[in-house]
Amino acid sequence: MYKARYVIFFYALMLAFFLSACSAQPTPQVIVVTATSLPPTAAQAPTVQPTPSLEPVALAGPQSGAKMKWVDGSTLIYIPAGDFTMGDGINAFAHDVTLDGYWIQETKVTNRMYEQCVKVGSCTTPKPELGGPVFGNPQFTNQPVVGVTWDQAQAYCAWTQGGLPTEAQWEKAARGVNENVYPWGNAKPACDLLNFGDCVRRTTDVDAFPEGVSSYGLFDMAGNVFEWVSDWYNLNYYSESPLANPTGPQSGDYRVVRGSSFETFPSQIASTIRHFNEQGDSRRDIGFRCAVSEPQPIAPYCQLLAFVPAGPIVSNGYTLPEGVVTSQYCSAGDGYAKVQLSFGSVYEVRGSLMQCTEVVENGIRQLICRGPRGIESTSEITVCNSPNTNTPVTAGVSPTCDSGYTLDPATGNCNYTPILSQANAAGCPVGYIMKERGGQQTCVVGKDANGLCPASLYFDELAGMCVPPNGETSAPYGIDNAALASQTYAGSAAGYNYNENFQCSQAVTGGNYPGCAPGYTFSTDIGACAPTETQLGGDGCITVRVNTLKCSEPIDVCANYNDSESRCVGDLACQWNQKTNVCELRKP
Repeated sequence: MYKARYVIFFYALMLAFFLSACSAQPTPQVIVVTATSLPPTAAQAPTVQPTPSLEPVALAGPQSGAKMKWVDGSTLIYIPAGDFTMGDGINAFAHDVTLDGYWIQETKVTNRMYEQCVKVGSCTTPKPELGGPVFGNPQFTNQPVVGVTWDQAQAYCAWTQGGLPTEAQWEKAARGVNENVYPWGNAKPACDLLNFGDCVRRTTDVDAFPEGVSSYGLFDMAGNVFEWVSDWYNLNYYSESPLANPTGPQSGDYRVVRGSSFETFPSQIASTIRHFNEQGDSRRDIGFRCAVSEPQPIAPYCQLLAFVPAGPIVSNGYTLPEGVVTSQYCSAGDGYAKVQLSFGSVYEVRGSLMQCTEVVENGIRQLICRGPRGIESTSEITVCNSPNTNTPVTAGVSPTCDSGYTLDPATGNCNYTPILSQANAAGCPVGYIMKERGGQQTCVVGKDANGLCPASLYFDELAGMCVPPNGETSAPYGIDNAALASQTYAGSAAGYNYNENFQCSQAVTGGNYPGCAPGYTFSTDIGACAPTETQLGGDGCITVRVNTLKCSEPIDVCANYNDSESRCVGDLACQWNQKTNVCELRKP
């Protein structure tokens, strides 16, 4: 009995302790804000406010010539659906063709763009071509990649979610719907319109001739280098092709090549002239551009380079460098020359007749230059002291980023930093546009300082905002919405993995993100992409004339075409001599 009383007393103490502890905690309260007050005695249950749905946005859709940055750092141009006349009745059979709308690259694919594809493992290295721009040399990053076969070009385009354009797509982009003879219209070819004949005698930057763009705004649809297209070649295909979206014969011995090059004669510049080449062949004057029929929204890159908006070019101080030809000799049938350069200088080979490799021997910096086989030639090399070249004005200019990105002062790079869609009292940040949707003021991503939307978006004039071309107006570019992002994006390009936490594409190999866009080069002075000068020159530069010897005889493979100018110009190894009416081997 004595023990029972203590047990009862113990449990009573414990119960009192627990009751005391519970009474010390605050009583939870639910606060609901309503438009009208309730009677004080009315019971009020917790309520959940519904999330307002965003009102749909009407779109005009991409218009003719609309621009869109793309995943490889290029810019795509929209070519609207419709009819055009393909062929001119002189160089090719004239017939009407109907095409669906498509996007095509504004410029030829550059060495810089192609290098990114090589680094992620989706492309193979181009073949070094005598007289072509040197792949991997920083001086030629903005020039067209050459030395690529049809398969290499197609692999690159597939990596960008596209393919080589069909012959019909290429010709419409070049001629427009007005049956223009040339991309710029019907005026005769001239050196301020394109790089051809004896104008420059070498490849140039892909955006070096703005006066010669096509009616849709495409650069280099004539001159600089030829371009692979997707079709098999058949001389008579135009007379039997379908009237809607022709894709060429089912098979063949050669692939079609369109356009013209820096060596093409004026009589062979017309946009209707067709050429052909073996699928596995590569040349110093064949490049390519890609077409994308149905671009899907790709997750934004996690990191990009900062850039300086387009500005003027000036020349800085001057001190002359050294550039001296020290020897000429023959080796294995080729003519060579050695050129001694001062350290710290930069150089550019003018013309396409030589291919130079830089070496340092016994403390002397030299160029070993190989000339064209079978002829004696003279080429020029421009040498400048690097502080004295024509460079963009950068003093007092602050780098900026694409919309949706912020500049990291520690690295100088732009990091993807999406924001909440709701606008605050101050409005929306720079690079965003305020839109009212369903009674809400929301922030949507807008244009950057150069007037372009982030990659894989175009600016829709009716909606007044940047949207993907598939019409998804709620795509969360620049907006922090992980769930919607994972549902919207079509994935990441090969070589990149989607990071759900950051809602962007991370490089599998660290730091391997797109470089500067065509027309820009990376400036170490400001740590950002700055507008480029098209070529070296001005104060502080010298010109070195380099002669190479004739060491062997060329082989003429064009005599079989003397009876046909069209067959002659179709073979890229040959050119037609208008004065003698014979087919000649193209000069190297």
